[in-house]
Amino acid sequence: MRNGLGGAACAAAMALAPTMAAAEEAGGLAVGAVYNLDLMGAVEGAPQRGRVLDKLMIDVDLDFDRLWGWSGGRAHLGLMNSTGGEPNADAATLQGINNIEVERHRGRLYEAWLEQDLGPAASVRAGLYDLNSEFYVTDSSGLLIGPGFGIGSELAATGVNGPSIFPSTALGVRFEVRPTETTYVRAALIGARAGVPGDPGGVDTNFDDGGLVIAEAGWTAHGLLGFGYWRYTDPVDDLVDLGPGGTPRRRTAQGAYLLVEQPVGPERDGAARATVFARLGVSDGRTAPFSGGWQAGVLIPQPVAGRPDSALSFGVSQGWTSPAWRDLSAAGGAPLGPTETQLEITYIDRLMPGVMIQPDLQVVLDPGADQGRDAVVVLGLRLTYEFSL
Repeated sequence: MRNGLGGAACAAAMALAPTMAAAEEAGGLAVGAVYNLDLMGAVEGAPQRGRVLDKLMIDVDLDFDRLWGWSGGRAHLGLMNSTGGEPNADAATLQGINNIEVERHRGRLYEAWLEQDLGPAASVRAGLYDLNSEFYVTDSSGLLIGPGFGIGSELAATGVNGPSIFPSTALGVRFEVRPTETTYVRAALIGARAGVPGDPGGVDTNFDDGGLVIAEAGWTAHGLLGFGYWRYTDPVDDLVDLGPGGTPRRRTAQGAYLLVEQPVGPERDGAARATVFARLGVSDGRTAPFSGGWQAGVLIPQPVAGRPDSALSFGVSQGWTSPAWRDLSAAGGAPLGPTETQLEITYIDRLMPGVMIQPDLQVVLDPGADQGRDAVVVLGLRLTYEFSL
């Protein structure tokens, strides 16, 4: 299963201004980069050894209005390189423990899209596009390193080789309308087979596997209340059920999700003391390993007096294995339980200009949805270096 970029990129988000905003202030062109270097490994309940892994992300943003007088036009290019070990190979969890872990170590063209405003309250975006940059994302869960906090596992585990999220995206088109200052509606059609230059086969331009349709609407007056729905256009094989002739029955993979974020506590310097988040997702439960799950937690900015760039976050993520996946596993002699639960606490602070440090602790209950396994305890340390040109 693949994980969303949201959590990986947000590890330094509190210290980095959006690149497009920098482009608007720098004559229309902005180049920024974030480098993550992680040391992570299990200290209990799994082989005890550390794994080193890293990710370099380079973002280039163009503001067409400032560059060429093209009103409302912009472009984004994202280049990524990931190397290193796979700590989940030791922890053996279903949802993963590190949101920059990849199976293939290589450079990739991660995103490449054009966007055009359609009047003051609408826009269209097209190209290689990370759906988790705008769909199924909560800002306050972005500091956490567990992949489940980036995008729900019931969606992350779908598709031919995963949906259009980290580490590989797909061609798509996204429309967005903001009826008021505090409401939004966005929808996208994205290729069902993710792949970019740098992946075997590269970009899928034939769409032989169909597409993924996803829509989300939300209200942002006091935090976030959002609702989303997704559905694949082409049916896929049921994991267990067989039709006439012994061939798998064909099913429509689909699901829905709910997002909630709410500032809490007394304000300090005009900002909320903390933000809580809760997310719930469900799917058809016949075509992928997960039928749903939930995540909840809190982000506390500046928990240490005198450390303005520090933040503390705690989260709980639970994935629900699908009945079909449990039946399939039981038939193969490896019965699974109904859930896998992950608890995480992490803290980030600035060591020096451009350098952040982030210790991390995770506890995974019923790892691999195996009710006979002991809990896995994972320690990690992330160093983040950020710079812009």
